[in-house]
Amino acid sequence: MVKMSDVAEKANVSKATVSRVLRNPETVKKTTRDKVLAIIEQLNYQPNILARHFRRSETNTILVVIPNILNTVFSHILGGIEHEAGKHGYRVLLANTNRQVEKEYEFLDHLKQRQVDGMILLSARMDKSVLYDVMKQYPVVLTADYLEGIPIPTVTIDNVSSGRTATEHLIKLGHSRIAHITGPLHLLVSQDRLKGYRQALLQNDLDVDNILIQEGDFTHESGYNQMTKLLALEHPPTAVFSANDEMATGIIKAAKDHGLSVPEDLAVVGFDNVKLSAIYDPGITTIAQPMFEMGNKAMEILLHQINGDDSCKKQYVLQNELVIRESCGAKRKNNS
Repeated sequence: MVKMSDVAEKANVSKATVSRVLRNPETVKKTTRDKVLAIIEQLNYQPNILARHFRRSETNTILVVIPNILNTVFSHILGGIEHEAGKHGYRVLLANTNRQVEKEYEFLDHLKQRQVDGMILLSARMDKSVLYDVMKQYPVVLTADYLEGIPIPTVTIDNVSSGRTATEHLIKLGHSRIAHITGPLHLLVSQDRLKGYRQALLQNDLDVDNILIQEGDFTHESGYNQMTKLLALEHPPTAVFSANDEMATGIIKAAKDHGLSVPEDLAVVGFDNVKLSAIYDPGITTIAQPMFEMGNKAMEILLHQINGDDSCKKQYVLQNELVIRESCGAKRKNNS
């Protein structure tokens, strides 16, 4: 039996292109369209249109479930999703949960009632068994976060390695008393960044002092409040690894309000590389997530699933990067 992959291989195009020729031929340039149609006729390929119709609703709309629309990380990822979706004639329906897990369950109804063709989750706090049942029946992708125990297609970075890189950078600058303000510790990404922090200390023969580890919630206010606690210690830290850039701004503000200078008295490294980190004073050294690319890849994987290709159901780990700016003191040290 001739499959779509056979047509794609012989025509030297992707399966997604073959699917677009069948579903939305006007989105494919004429030369490519004619070539694919010729191969379809040559191989006598007969797509199961009836099965496809029952499998999905043909809405050309996908649902993106986002935990906090004000978080610029999620907005950058959303930009990548929309860019890839638009290229293939898909609309994006945005669902903001405001970090309320019950809303995640509500938004599942859009998928179950065939109001959308697939779903991208930017966070998943719902019960794993529920999500597992959903992903067996419908196209679903998770990005920016990940889950253990279920084989959901995922696009993320190595948060353990990233946390280790951020902390090692501060160690190389001569710091030994390094604090870490985490994200919410019910999130695996926060746990992983903390794990990387601990690994860096232990691998450099430094003690892990739990009093220097404070849990934040990814907001400016939590960064400020937790840094204020750390500065009240008899032996406060000389450097801080913040689990995101927004908390890093709160850390720097708290230091300044206590008469300290960044980076002379306190070195700071953030996470994400949002636009604010480049324009803040001082510029924030940070771990850059490829946010736009994460969104692009997540949409690409979802399209494969929508088009009946389940071969891409796996985890994708994209590359992160340490971006050095003024807040850690490295530039000043190198110039001296």
